[in-house]
Amino acid sequence: MTIRKADARDLDAIGRLYDEIHTAEERGECRIGWIRGVYPTRKTAEDAVSRGDMFILEEKEILGAAIINQTQVDGYFGAPWRYESDAVCVLHTLVISPKAAGKGYGSAFVKFYERWAAEHHLPELRMDTNAKNAVARAMYRKLGYEEIAIVPTVFNGIPDVDLVLLEKNLSAQEK
Repeated sequence: MTIRKADARDLDAIGRLYDEIHTAEERGECRIGWIRGVYPTRKTAEDAVSRGDMFILEEKEILGAAIINQTQVDGYFGAPWRYESDAVCVLHTLVISPKAAGKGYGSAFVKFYERWAAEHHLPELRMDTNAKNAVARAMYRKLGYEEIAIVPTVFNGIPDVDLVLLEKNLSAQEK
């Protein structure tokens, strides 16, 4: 398994991942809260690749993707974060192919995110997920992330989202 920065050659595969997860959601096989044609879309991936903050997980084929940067979404402002810092790293839009579910790829991606943040001296880790996404919430909890708040919002064009804000501080864990 390799996790690396994505480039333009990866866009079709990332688009297929998004289609796979949308199809699984539409079939009732998972509950993520994303909507086909609204979020995430190929443009989501194109924008992230052009910014240089899209990463992919591959093992013979691309099985996962996520965006890693310092951009905090609107719902983050005013939240009761335990750690206030300018050294914040955010994980966005983590997706693992439904055909690879349950094999530890999501956890591996989060651990990569933590290493990447540490290497870039960004100890304050933040992320979010839809309150409907019980699988992601359980995984993040198991990996030591604390749910800070649930914020009602319109998220990336999706109405009526209860956005779960999660936090972990690498410096606090070292003590």
